Amino acid sequence: MKFFRIALCAALLAASIAMGQTKPGDIVVDVPFAFVAGGQTLPAGHYIVAAMDDTVRIFNSQTTGLYLPTHCASRNASDGTKLVFHHYRDVYFLSAIWVGGNAIGRELPRSKAERELASRTAEMELAVVRPEKLGPGK
Repeated sequence: MKFFRIALCAALLAASIAMGQTKPGDIVVDVPFAFVAGGQTLPAGHYIVAAMDDTVRIFNSQTTGLYLPTHCASRNASDGTKLVFHHYRDVYFLSAIWVGGNAIGRELPRSKAERELASRTAEMELAVVRPEKLGPGK
């Protein structure tokens, strides 16, 4: 029972630290699979995505994060906040970040590894991960 309490306290502390680092406009998301961003493979888990001008920062309670270059992208209709991944066989690459209510989003350039995998793989699928609900109106 004591171990359970310690584990629960540790989990709550980690979540509060991660949530304490967020600011308005940040996306808090649980990604259910490992993915590649900026040439690095990140494990499945809880992430915060913060958009800044021409870059985005992806981090969690265990890392200071990655700063990734992006470029502007537009869409006709907003269908909510989401992270979009390109999925080839068993590898996911972060592709785009969209914030609900905005027709403008951020796209990441395709890495050399993704381009090589795409040239050898006949099929690419899109995977979408939507953020957690943080409370009323969020």
